[in-house]
Amino acid sequence: MSDLFDLKLEQELKKSAPLADRMRPTSLESYAGQEKLIGPGATLRTLIDRDELPSMIFWGPPGTGKTTLARIIAKLTRSRFEQVSAVSSGIAELRRIVDEAKEKRKLANTRTILFVDEIHRWNKSQQDALLPQVESGVVTLIGATTENPSFEINGALLSRCRVFVLEKLTAEDIKKLLERAIKSPEGLDGKIKVEEDAIDFLAYVADGDARVALNSLEIAAKALKISKRQVLKIEAVKYALAKTHLRYDKTGEEHYNIISALHKSMRGSDADAALYWLGRMLEAGEDPLYVARRLVRFASEDVGLADSQALVIAMNAYNAAHAIGMPECNVILAHCAAYLAKAPKSNAVYVAYQAIQKDIAELPNEPVPLHLRNAPTKLMKELDYGKGYKYNPKFKGPVEQDYLPEKLKGRKYLKD
Repeated sequence: MSDLFDLKLEQELKKSAPLADRMRPTSLESYAGQEKLIGPGATLRTLIDRDELPSMIFWGPPGTGKTTLARIIAKLTRSRFEQVSAVSSGIAELRRIVDEAKEKRKLANTRTILFVDEIHRWNKSQQDALLPQVESGVVTLIGATTENPSFEINGALLSRCRVFVLEKLTAEDIKKLLERAIKSPEGLDGKIKVEEDAIDFLAYVADGDARVALNSLEIAAKALKISKRQVLKIEAVKYALAKTHLRYDKTGEEHYNIISALHKSMRGSDADAALYWLGRMLEAGEDPLYVARRLVRFASEDVGLADSQALVIAMNAYNAAHAIGMPECNVILAHCAAYLAKAPKSNAVYVAYQAIQKDIAELPNEPVPLHLRNAPTKLMKELDYGKGYKYNPKFKGPVEQDYLPEKLKGRKYLKD
């Protein structure tokens, strides 16, 4: 009786679950995208087919199917599936899962796959607690992260895992998922008609995130039902989306990827690309003063002596952004970025300073030559401080005089 009740409860919960959960694939055949990982002959597919799964890290953008793939793998390998979120769980829950995994392995030789969502959220001690369990095979770890594992996962744990990169889904992948959701009994069951351009638009603006696409479709469908209309048009989809979902994490890898793209676009004198990457940051909520600081740095690092006015413009842009803030300062920063992209380039000062840093780090601190020292006291004059210094304004032409320490005489830092 209890089992029947649990089954009915599970069915009811599934009916009321969000569309994205109801449409979650249960087999590799229905799984969208990631052909490089699960296509015929792919490494991960081979490991699944042979039932030789190592501990793994799935790295990819949101909505690419990391959780779904882990569940499918557990089903195909007949393993227990335990899922935790690193945001809300800790070592105590990990210990419970490990104890149960040991018991199941001992009594029924059943393996356990531990799926840790957002594993990068666990601190060092929490990640370290996984090490002995992974090494001994008590659990097979599948960690999911949107951040670069090289930076966010402890080296010891990462060295014991295979990293598989999940790519952003294509618009075509998303479109297939949407069409399946519209027709499927688990989805909208064909009860509404969706215009082709509405599906195309939703597949495109979802930006590779299946969850965003399906949730937006569900919201639009509910609004259509309330309005008692039968056809879902593109305008309703736009309303459901509210705004484009920009993938940008101000503290994550995408933050550094995009600022790098802006910098390199300006360096390559591509003003259009520079404006695009600038817009990606500002429209996603990046601090405009952070962007302005990067522009100031670029003005000296890459434009430098080729156009010293660039630094003046960059500083003015910074001050203006500080004074008026967003959104009004967006055009000011765009003006500055376009100017820097179009300006002539010289990294001579940047290269010179790098060479200076190298000499300072690797060579002894050389004394200031006596003739360059001031001599405000009698003793200093007796010690020859300032002796032989040639006061430049007294000479009509160039003055032959050394300004570097003796051991660095003739050193050329700033190239012509």
